[in-house]
Amino acid sequence: MEGEAAPRRRSPLLFLVPLILFGGLAIIFGIGLFSGDASRVPSALIGKTAPAIALTPVEGLARGGQPVPAFGNADLGQGRATLVNVFASWCAPCKVEHPVLVGLSQTDAVKQGKVALVGMNYKDEAENARRFLGALGNPFSAVGADKGGRAAIEWGVYGVPETFLIGPDGRILDKHVGPLDQAAAARLLQRALKGS
Repeated sequence: MEGEAAPRRRSPLLFLVPLILFGGLAIIFGIGLFSGDASRVPSALIGKTAPAIALTPVEGLARGGQPVPAFGNADLGQGRATLVNVFASWCAPCKVEHPVLVGLSQTDAVKQGKVALVGMNYKDEAENARRFLGALGNPFSAVGADKGGRAAIEWGVYGVPETFLIGPDGRILDKHVGPLDQAAAARLLQRALKGS
């Protein structure tokens, strides 16, 4: 028909704009996700006194016929460094790191009491925690039950396992996210012995 304008054609490049934007964002997120060390998640608590904690013992957990005690803030520091490992029986990476913790418990620093190694049992049933530590060995001098996960929230735990280094003065010196390997355990132990 006369007088009608011909339909305006869109440029085929216009359809590429969303695809290009999505690709650019994916690259930016990918660089952020895969660069750096995921175990070194920053924590606002580094350098601060460890948050208040008063855990109960894991019911029925014993070593050498004696009940394994829980721990609280009064037990942290005490003039020596403390490694606090957050673990659970249902956590597969916790099983992977457990031999490293058992190895840590056999070091002279831990055996001689220069560094304490304690466990925070996260959202677990006592029976399962006892079975886990019974089967794999109990490297901890104290194990506190955080059945509801409240203490872990206060400590800024992202997920299990995580390990905190508490200095002799009760301040959090370092935090390792994920399962410990030999290198990470050695680094934490060395820092614990330096006390800074």
